Amino acid sequence: MIHQRTISKAAAFSGTALHCGQYVTVTVLPAPDNSGIIFVRMDLSPQSEIRAIAGNVSDTSFATSLAIGEGAGRFSISTVEHLLAAAASIGLDNLRIEVDGPEIPILDGSAQPFLDSFSESGARRQQKLRRFLVIKKKVEVIEGNQVARIEPSAEPIVTCSIDFDHPLVPTNPYTFTVSEQSFRHEIAPARTFGFLKDVDELRARGLALGASVDNAVVIEGDGVLNPGGLRFSNEFVRHKILDAIGDLSLLGMPFVGAVTLHRSGHRLNLRLVQAILADSSTHEIQLGGYTDYPRLKHSSL
Repeated sequence: MIHQRTISKAAAFSGTALHCGQYVTVTVLPAPDNSGIIFVRMDLSPQSEIRAIAGNVSDTSFATSLAIGEGAGRFSISTVEHLLAAAASIGLDNLRIEVDGPEIPILDGSAQPFLDSFSESGARRQQKLRRFLVIKKKVEVIEGNQVARIEPSAEPIVTCSIDFDHPLVPTNPYTFTVSEQSFRHEIAPARTFGFLKDVDELRARGLALGASVDNAVVIEGDGVLNPGGLRFSNEFVRHKILDAIGDLSLLGMPFVGAVTLHRSGHRLNLRLVQAILADSSTHEIQLGGYTDYPRLKHSSL
C-alpha cells in the first residue's frame, strides 16, 4: 500500500486489563494524515495525549508502556503492544485511541479481537504517502544470551526462538514473513502466556491482577489449564512475534528488513528500535514503497 491509511469508522472494545485488573473501554477513531497513532487518556483532566513512538516508552516490564510528563503531570498507558501489532498488520498509520483507564484491555490475550474490530470498521486511504524504513546494514543488540538483530532484506521477516526450559515450550525457531494475511492466520490468534507458579509473585508486585485462563495461556506442570488447550503447538513463540511486531511499530513507520530474535522480550525489542533510530546510516526512509521489493505494496508492514 502506497498511501497512508486510517480507520473508516470508529471501532470500540472493552474488557479487563491484564495487569491493573480494571475494566477499561477503548474507542478508536480516524486521525489525520501524518498524525501517527495517539493514545488519549479520557479519564484524566486535562486529557493526556501520548504518541506511540519509541521516545515515549516508559516501561517494558511484562508489557510495553508509554508515558509523557513528569511528577504529578506524568500520564501513561500500558500494554499497548497487541493493539499496535493489529493496527500495523493491516496498515493503519494514523489513529486516535481514546482510553478510559491506564491500560489497554487484554481481551482474549491475542491480537485477534483488535484485528477483527479494525477489519469490521474498514480502512480509508489518505492523501499522504506512507514512509518505509528500509534497513541498509545490520543492527544488533545483545544482552547475555539474548539477541535482537535486524539485517537488510528484500521483505519484512521476523524469525524468533525462545527457551523456557519447559517440555511444552518448543525451542525451534519460527520464521514469519510479514503480510496482512499471514499475520491474520499465523500470528494474531496467539495468546500471551505465563506459568501458574509465578502468579502470586506477580500479583504481589501489582502485576497480572486481571489474568485468567480467559485471557492468557496458563502453564501448570507439563500442561495448560485452558480448557481448549493451545491454538498452535508453538503458540508461545508465535505470541513473541506478535509482541515484537507491536514493539517494532514504535519505529513510527513500516520496516523492511530481516529481524532475528532469540530469548528477546519487550526490553530488547525496544533497544533494537532505539539502536536503529540512533544511527541514520543503518537505514533509509522511502516514500510510497520500496523499489527493490515490488510485493511491498501488498504487505502490511
